[in-house]
Amino acid sequence: MAKRTAVKTKSADGVNPRQPCPCGSGKRYKACHGGAGGAADVIVSRPFEGLAAEAELIALREFVPAATVPLPIKDGAREVVLATVLPMAAAALVRGDGTAFVGLQVQTRSGDLSRDLARAVQWALTAETGDALPIVGVDDGTNPGRLQDLLDTEAGLSPELHTDFAWWMPPGTEPSGEVQLSLERANAAILPTERLDAPGVFAAYWVDAGDKAHLRWVRPEPEERLLAALARLAVRSEHDLGEGSRYAGSFRAHGLLVPVWDLDRELHSSEWAGPAEALGKRLQDALTSLDDEPLTEAERRARDGLRGRQITLR
Repeated sequence: MAKRTAVKTKSADGVNPRQPCPCGSGKRYKACHGGAGGAADVIVSRPFEGLAAEAELIALREFVPAATVPLPIKDGAREVVLATVLPMAAAALVRGDGTAFVGLQVQTRSGDLSRDLARAVQWALTAETGDALPIVGVDDGTNPGRLQDLLDTEAGLSPELHTDFAWWMPPGTEPSGEVQLSLERANAAILPTERLDAPGVFAAYWVDAGDKAHLRWVRPEPEERLLAALARLAVRSEHDLGEGSRYAGSFRAHGLLVPVWDLDRELHSSEWAGPAEALGKRLQDALTSLDDEPLTEAERRARDGLRGRQITLR
């Protein structure tokens, strides 16, 4: 009987089916973009990985109500502004004054939020004044770029937060019809939110939830390492922000962990910047110490307790 000979073939794109998919999902090409369903069937759990702005993008996607920030597009002939929410939850639009916006809190059409956003950005780069993209269409594989392909990966983001959605309209323009209704609904749903400004503090937001205030801080570290560092601080009672604060738990969002602290809402948001900076330094020291000092039994118990106070967002 003749021996079966393994033949390595390449796809029409020139990619070996057994090699990692170029999209960065971590799957083999044949199980990702080379499969029958293409990108639509692949869930990318960490869509912004590789971007310096990853933590800020997650915050803007998940819990910041009203914010805008110009995107650091490589070789972009037009400025595109990233927005948390656009009128009627549009994927993108070009305002009457020619300003191009892309919405982040939108319905996704594939398992890779980065791909969907990249396609909205590419639409915004060439759209005309007054155009709107209600939703990114089904990905048919003809435009496979991701946000990482379009942006300067080393650039961070410093979002501008707004108290309402008046910026949806060009200055001096009054909304009407469906836009007016959408504006009123959006304004009514806003929770007062402030971005903490302190050295070494990024993607940390004070949120007034009504009965109490919170600090939500998107952290870039791997989950297990971050939990271990928090546990090390917890056994010393150093994992909060001082008087008037309490560690409440954490949630996972797009591959990163977001610790949450309950705060005394009688204090102004700016009064938590200093405590957040101090906590950040303690946390960094604890992270560094993990390289030389394994967790003690008490710290392992504390880590298990912290792990039990987590939820996952998609």
